[in-house]
Amino acid sequence: MSEMFDAVDALVASRSALPSAEERKRLRVAHGLTLDDVAGALGVRRATVSAWESTKKLTEPRGPEREAYARLLKQLAELYPAPVPATFTGTPAPAEAPTLSTGPAPEAAVMTATENTQTPAPTPAPVAAAPAAASRPASTTRPPSSTSRRPGAKKAAPANTPAGESDPRFENGPLAVVDVKDGQVLAYCTGGLVLDVPAKSLPSLVDWTLKEAKLGQPKLSGPGRPADPLIVLTEAACERYGLPVSLTAEEKDAGRIPEGHKVVKQLVRADWKLTKRGFGPWARIYRPAKGSDRQCVQLCIPSWNALDARFWGDAAQLPPAELARVLGVYATRVMTPRGSTAVTGLELMTALHPPTHAVRDEETGALRQAETKTPGSLGKDPVDCAPCEAPDGHPLLKDLPRFTVRGPADKLFEEAYDWARPMTDAECTLRYLVGLDVNMAFAAGANGLNVGLGEPTHVKNPVFDPKLPGSWLVDLSHVDLSKVKVGKEWVELDGSLLPSPFTPKGDRPTGPAWYATPTVAYAQELGYDVAPIEAWVRYENGRYLDGWYGRLRDAYLATMADLGVDADLSPEDFLAAMDGYKERDPELTIVVSAIKATVKGGIGKLRERPRGEGWRPGERWRALERPTWRPDIRAAVISRTRINLHRKIVKHAAFTGQYPIAILSDCVVYAANGPSPLDFLPYREGKPLPGGFKLGINPGLVKHEGTQTVLWGEEVRDKFNAPELNLARSIKDGTVTDADNGE
Repeated sequence: MSEMFDAVDALVASRSALPSAEERKRLRVAHGLTLDDVAGALGVRRATVSAWESTKKLTEPRGPEREAYARLLKQLAELYPAPVPATFTGTPAPAEAPTLSTGPAPEAAVMTATENTQTPAPTPAPVAAAPAAASRPASTTRPPSSTSRRPGAKKAAPANTPAGESDPRFENGPLAVVDVKDGQVLAYCTGGLVLDVPAKSLPSLVDWTLKEAKLGQPKLSGPGRPADPLIVLTEAACERYGLPVSLTAEEKDAGRIPEGHKVVKQLVRADWKLTKRGFGPWARIYRPAKGSDRQCVQLCIPSWNALDARFWGDAAQLPPAELARVLGVYATRVMTPRGSTAVTGLELMTALHPPTHAVRDEETGALRQAETKTPGSLGKDPVDCAPCEAPDGHPLLKDLPRFTVRGPADKLFEEAYDWARPMTDAECTLRYLVGLDVNMAFAAGANGLNVGLGEPTHVKNPVFDPKLPGSWLVDLSHVDLSKVKVGKEWVELDGSLLPSPFTPKGDRPTGPAWYATPTVAYAQELGYDVAPIEAWVRYENGRYLDGWYGRLRDAYLATMADLGVDADLSPEDFLAAMDGYKERDPELTIVVSAIKATVKGGIGKLRERPRGEGWRPGERWRALERPTWRPDIRAAVISRTRINLHRKIVKHAAFTGQYPIAILSDCVVYAANGPSPLDFLPYREGKPLPGGFKLGINPGLVKHEGTQTVLWGEEVRDKFNAPELNLARSIKDGTVTDADNGE
């Protein structure tokens, strides 16, 4: 009888009601789940889940997968009910702002390319200038005199705008630049909007921001939270509110003004609090949240070097309206800045994969915080790295004898390329050195990358699994670049002219060393067996950075499209469009620089080192308390980025016989007879070498970095008596310097 009942239950389950494809996708995205998260939970392929959500070729799940899928969707529907359309009450609604193209949701926008695939991203829609006069409805909760529109504030229409931008709580945009003009305090918002600010002290400015300014930004993920409003204070505003225009040398070292400063005391008396970092260039002022009522304002003070010139260019010197435009475009396309570009890059990861989420209590029906972490996130608690992944001075290494030097067999050392070699006689007969730069190289390296989400597990004599994130102790010294597999065919190359793909300096390994999974997988791809001695692997894993990559890619492409560089240009048109693009709109050029810095800084922040604070080797430092302190993820991204570049170099060498002269991070230099990349890249009828270098603006494709003469290269090396001086460092403008340019 029980078997009959089971059979009946199975029949009913096989017909479980499912919502529409659009609703399935909405529920998944609302909870911050990727296609891989759902596929892993249901034991199906990623493509299968994608087909279940497709509006063009909808595929219905069957059998036990249908029952489980229906159960998942039902639970998500309880957490995220479908929005109810507003009913007409007989009173005309205020005119809405013109709808702007929002682009795909972060999860849906992720490219599904494999490691060595360069599928171009969709071309962003052309960005039109938004109306300046009445682009937002006037608020009925403020006196009419509190807002105005001032001419002359150029606006780039937002791209990749998060859902819910029309939220009335944030109708004036994500931020405001507060300035004082003729004794009047004004707040310059995005879109040319200017608000009159009645606040006469900093505590009252914070109150005004939260109660009247209507600033902020909708959340980027279902379980997440809206962004706090950002207030940028000009020098005049600093003077108005009792703050120093610039910091003293001592305050710069401390990164804050003293706790006894009169403005800090004003905040304390008004029951406002500061974070542990105190009142610095990026100050967070808050009151402890009560339930869902969050009260927090972010301050940015450019004259205190909040907008580092290496990443924000001349943004700190812009007039208020122009600065509001620059920061507003960045906030809309990336997120509201939470600090430096590096901090914002890290915060974007968390915003797209919030560590916790709400669940409904079965007894009371009320929402509460889940006891388990959100699927696909890093959780809210930090995890220790593996000993081989720990940087020097980490508490895991405190028992090592003092002054111990750890070698490749002791620590993971995955870094970007810094390699160069002397030119051959044949290369010296050519006229030019041409540099290629990989667009958003580290973002492309993060795309589709499987990374660990939990703690590492130690394994002895493991069988290497290219799909398992981890760190592997393995000897790769037997890999001979003179004979490697390219695709399915063995090819012979001049290995002496190629850098090793396994070390940042390009030296061939001499014995066992620790490598991230992408590096070991590449050794197999080249046709060689690998036999790890031991490993630290992470069985809980996922494509954590896919949404992060997708949002930054879309922001970059949309901004470059505004500057006249589209994603579907021919090679010749692309080179022409890139020539002088920075002069077309210097303000948007600043946004491009900040987006690229967000990528590199965010990846670097995954292994942040101690920053003063009286730290001593062997002690914990502040960054270790973050769940996003993950040196293993950083190593995997850098490893894959380096491998992606080496794969292109090998493909190019096998097809053309040309070898690189120098490589620095994402820039590679070749000798050529002409000054253009088209003088040595093997294009045929406008089509590039498959798997090789391709000109274009999409992440992973390349652009022209710069051209110098071979004579220049030889003279520079002779001058510094350095036959292997890395010319990629200076190929852009020919200036040989060791100044930090943010790269």
